[in-house]
Amino acid sequence: MTTFVDRVVLHLQAGDGGHGCVSVRREKFKPLGGPDGGDGGHGGGITLVVDPQQHTLLDFHFHPHVKAPNGGGGAGANRDGANGKDLILPVPDGTVVQTLDGQVLADLIGAGTSFEVARGGRGGRGNASLANTRRKVPGFAELGEPGDRMDVVLELKSVADVGLVGFPSAGKSSLISVMSAARPKIADYPFTTLVPNLGVVQAGEHTFTVADVPGLIPGAATGKGLGMRFLRHIERTSVLVHVLDAAAPEIERDPLADLDAIEAELEAYGGLADRPRLVVLNKIDIPDGRDLAEMVRPDLEARGYRVFEVSAVTREGLSELMYALAAAVEEHRLARPAPEPTRLVLRPKAVDDSGFTIEQDDDGVYVVRGARVERWIRQTNFDNDEAVGYLADRLERLGVEAELAKKGARQGDPVRIGEREFDWQPNAGAYVSGPRGTDARLEEPTGRATAAQRLAARKARRVRPDEELLHMSADGSLTTMANAARPVLVSDPDDEDDAGE
Repeated sequence: MTTFVDRVVLHLQAGDGGHGCVSVRREKFKPLGGPDGGDGGHGGGITLVVDPQQHTLLDFHFHPHVKAPNGGGGAGANRDGANGKDLILPVPDGTVVQTLDGQVLADLIGAGTSFEVARGGRGGRGNASLANTRRKVPGFAELGEPGDRMDVVLELKSVADVGLVGFPSAGKSSLISVMSAARPKIADYPFTTLVPNLGVVQAGEHTFTVADVPGLIPGAATGKGLGMRFLRHIERTSVLVHVLDAAAPEIERDPLADLDAIEAELEAYGGLADRPRLVVLNKIDIPDGRDLAEMVRPDLEARGYRVFEVSAVTREGLSELMYALAAAVEEHRLARPAPEPTRLVLRPKAVDDSGFTIEQDDDGVYVVRGARVERWIRQTNFDNDEAVGYLADRLERLGVEAELAKKGARQGDPVRIGEREFDWQPNAGAYVSGPRGTDARLEEPTGRATAAQRLAARKARRVRPDEELLHMSADGSLTTMANAARPVLVSDPDDEDDAGE
């Protein structure tokens, strides 16, 4: 027996973007031919697509974890990584995509309707793409952006024109089996129908679909019995049909009481008050059933219901019922407003929109939020000083540093961007080219002279023979002295005064 599943929780993981490559082209007689690190590939996304051949969420019930492939990493010789393949997940018509807290993300109706539920991460740029006039040979590359990771709820709401509602064993499955080609399970015990059954009915030139909802009992809207799980399947119906058992053997039950009980559950569930109702008194082929139907029919008509006496066994009254349902469905279709074409909504960026916001939380941390700055953080390799310096330059150009200063941030104050928290150090001047992977602005003072400083000192100590040096004499006058001449010993003026005495 096929299991019907109409609600599942999916654990989705889109593909991560591939890392960019750090590479320098090396050829014979050209030790530094320039950067040639390729970009990383984009990660695969996950898309839901309505497939008319799918009627249940059973596949996702057994395989709730879905992961898209990652993008490939870049390589040398300007070779970009391969993009991860997108995953296409077929879902039944009428699938609603929600978050765990009930927020609706998409309502998928109609064959071919699609929704990208998880986006793959961007691939990181290689050092060939990061090269510019100042950084001719970058010693870093961007990391791949992680793909979306999220849990969503898929809930199936059958798309039917007519919904059959009633108590268990009222004969709903028997009716749908004789009106359409559907073959639901039929037996003489309660709760025979455990899953909604959908059938297509042809009445003259009209075609409509009928949904057989599992039996409802008092308290179904609050979780009693099986009804609450399947009440969602009548939300989209145009017409509701009360199927009442005219041959109920229980003394304490009668068709009117059953109708009142089902209406109370529909009202408790909500959202169905505007649907037209019809009443079907089923099982009139039984002698007691025909008598009971004739007794309760005036009371039902007095309440404003259209009443039909039918028998699923002898098919008595079915033709009249089917044409009445077709007319009600057509009337509801005509009353609905014409569907408007999908409009493309353009939302241009505001002139004063900087793309980020800065707020100070209760702990005194300045929190910077924004899709762009958070993506930059995710794609930065913080083990590489040059990459960190490049990030600082980007943040400064975007205006983050200026806005932090306006907010009152001072050097050393904690700043958080995405998942990274650091002490704010204002950008110290422009980038100066140095060894790959380093940034002189991030070097902490050690008290030792740098290699460049030591080289300058050695050059200052070197004296060429043909150069002339200026020499200050004891009386303060400048004289010239050839390097080839013997050095002159200059005495201290104080010593000369002592010798005269």
